[in-house]
Amino acid sequence: MQAAPRPEQSFKDLFDTLAAQIERVLRGKRWAVHLSLVCLFSEGNLLIEDVPGVGKTSLAKAIAR
Repeated sequence: MQAAPRPEQSFKDLFDTLAAQIERVLRGKRWAVHLSLVCLFSEGNLLIEDVPGVGKTSLAKAIAR
């Protein structure tokens, strides 16, 4: 269980922490992780297209968790 964020933490700190945790699962996909999180927090839509086997499903599962 994750602790509640401290009031003095900025959104950037929380975003960077979340991105770092996801990047532990998906190595080498920093740009995709950041864009995916931006879409999530802006309540937008995201279409992930790429060749098979590059981690699209792993990215979606990591963000969902």
